Amino acid sequence: MFTYVLKTLWRHRTRTLLTVTGAAVAMFVFCFVGSVQEGLHRLTTGSDADRSLIVFQENRFCPTTSRLPEDYSRKIKEVSGVRDVMPIQVWTNNCRASLDIVVFNGADPQQIKSTRPLTLTNGNWETFAKQRDAAIVGRNVAQRRGLKTGDQFSIGDISVKVAGVFSSTVPSEENLIYTSLAFLQYTRGLDAAGLVTQHEVLLTDDADPDQVASEIDATLRAGSVATKTRRKGAFQASTLSDLVDLIGFAHWLGYACVGLVLSLVATTTVMSVQDRIKEYAVLQTIGVRPLRAMRLVLAESTILCLVGGIAGTGLAMTALAIGGFAIGAEGATIAFRPSIGLAATGTAVSLVVGVAAGLAPAVQAATVPIVNALRQA
Repeated sequence: MFTYVLKTLWRHRTRTLLTVTGAAVAMFVFCFVGSVQEGLHRLTTGSDADRSLIVFQENRFCPTTSRLPEDYSRKIKEVSGVRDVMPIQVWTNNCRASLDIVVFNGADPQQIKSTRPLTLTNGNWETFAKQRDAAIVGRNVAQRRGLKTGDQFSIGDISVKVAGVFSSTVPSEENLIYTSLAFLQYTRGLDAAGLVTQHEVLLTDDADPDQVASEIDATLRAGSVATKTRRKGAFQASTLSDLVDLIGFAHWLGYACVGLVLSLVATTTVMSVQDRIKEYAVLQTIGVRPLRAMRLVLAESTILCLVGGIAGTGLAMTALAIGGFAIGAEGATIAFRPSIGLAATGTAVSLVVGVAAGLAPAVQAATVPIVNALRQA
């Protein structure tokens, strides 16, 4: 009786359209919230987050306030368990939370190539390595700012020539701009000659990250600047602590969207059943069993929710794929990216909510008193 269900929905097409649209909007928001949570999880977990250390100036937060001697890298390399050290100079246009944050990372081009999972989609790596004011730009930044290879890009005191645009298997990397270390150190106004923002430490396979971090801080304690060394994931989570709290609160917004869909579809289905209570009595009179009447109502609510949920999820995935959205603070960025898991979650939630929303009206339709219902005008 699937055709019967579709005809029932089409008979009240205005109500059906409004319900589907409401469900789509709610699932669109749900998927965006889920994307932010996935982005934070990717940023603060994984092998890169656990097997790399960040050496930062103690009691400093914004990258512009951390000023470590570049030659600390030589002392760090002597610590047991350290495989390599990459000094990094960080510059950002905004240390506060922003949806259009621009973050420059200055480092040795050869170290960038060997340690970062970058793939140039266009441009030339040799130009970036040889030309001092050249930069390679993450795909998301290039998309937001309308940049392409050969363009001159200026922001604040920094002006670079785009030598290439790159993509990465790590979504947050696509929100960065890489330059040579010397370029950022000697840019007018930054006054960072011989200084770096942080040292990124790559560990050997058998090293204990927490033990190595303690040894690094102990080794540098006699230096001119005190340091605080943490795992990369823990460092980024601490850097984004305000956003982490905000994203945790947004988690409840996702639940609210699910509740909205449940309430909306349930209300529509109840109205539909009450309007056609006599019709269900007639169906039972001609031999439709109560369980089949329940299935008819459940099919109706599930179709409404699935169509709206799939539409909202699909729109969210499309927007996330082409929008290149990201939010960042203090030089760290969270990328919003679509994923198969997120699409599957949105579809599954739509299915479950559709069934749950139809349970009460389905019971009502299946237990309607036939004689009383047939007497209704």
